Amino acid sequence: QVQLVESGGGLVQAGGSLGLSCAASGTIFLANTMRWYRQASGKQREMVAVITRGAITNYADSVRGRFTISRDNAKNTLYLQMNTLKPEDTAVYYCNADIRKTSADPNVMLYWGKGTLVTVSS
Repeated sequence: QVQLVESGGGLVQAGGSLGLSCAASGTIFLANTMRWYRQASGKQREMVAVITRGAITNYADSVRGRFTISRDNAKNTLYLQMNTLKPEDTAVYYCNADIRKTSADPNVMLYWGKGTLVTVSS
């Protein structure tokens, strides 16, 4: 079994900062590309940031320059540092990861966390 657990959400004022973590645990040989998504109330889930195992990153235009995605491969942990937060960043933030479970099995499966709520007050 593989589990992804997000943490670090909460309430912050506009202009403030917040850091999220996503810890992957269980049967993991390799965690390949990892991503942060978010879903605001009444809206579709959207990708916020992505990072490859080799630390190549990309961001949604709405967060570029304010958010930073990073990872610790040894700990199978994903991070999202969010600065200069805006009320429109309010959403449930989810992480996902492409996981290869064993060295013998080349198949990669996508796993999701259950999300953490970020609320930015104006």
